[in-house]
Amino acid sequence: MQLLGISGVAIGFAFRDILQNFLAGILILLTEPFRIDDQIVFKNFEGTVENIETRATTIQTYDGRRIVIPNAELFTNSVTVNTAFDKRRMEYDISIGYGDDIDQAKQLILEALHSLKEVLKAPAPDVLAMDLGESTVNIRVRWWIAPPRRIDDLRSRDKVICAIKKKLYVENGLDLPYPTQNILFHDRTEEIDGDRSQQREGWPADKRKVPKPRRISGSVRKLTQGRSQIDDNGQS
Repeated sequence: MQLLGISGVAIGFAFRDILQNFLAGILILLTEPFRIDDQIVFKNFEGTVENIETRATTIQTYDGRRIVIPNAELFTNSVTVNTAFDKRRMEYDISIGYGDDIDQAKQLILEALHSLKEVLKAPAPDVLAMDLGESTVNIRVRWWIAPPRRIDDLRSRDKVICAIKKKLYVENGLDLPYPTQNILFHDRTEEIDGDRSQQREGWPADKRKVPKPRRISGSVRKLTQGRSQIDDNGQS
């Protein structure tokens, strides 16, 4: 009896995963959170559902590979179904310069979107200013596509990006800037850069005397002369 009890426990543990996957497969087939030919995202996998069996579900990735996922994993974790509805909203961020007119840029982007057949007229696309970045004004472009499959996503994104770039930059001369940085040389004084008691990028807070203004070229020349003297002393 003890041997049979131990054997029963061992068999139960051995078939636990199989039973979990079987029950999860039955529930997936009954509730249909996704169906065959749906495009889903599960963890790091994304593709089209090929088959739903009682033990596992197989998906074909967009680059032509087959992924076999145990049903218990699918049933107990979050799954994104990209084709659950007949329409899907896409978005893309565009950056313009601080010197550009935001309202003009938004209007031009909307004109570019309305000219594309890949972009649905209803629901209508919209353009929203989202962020004032370090060197750009960031605008979010949102539009809807149908059907919402992966190939339609890629095609519409390609058309939208090309149309916006042509409308803003080529036809109307709006800036599409890349990230920039301002480098402040702290040998600049209040004689050319304001009162350092109010504007002190890196200056000490005490009342020490502010150095006289000097040019970078003069500093480089002085550094070069100092190195020349060191070389001369070394040779002598």
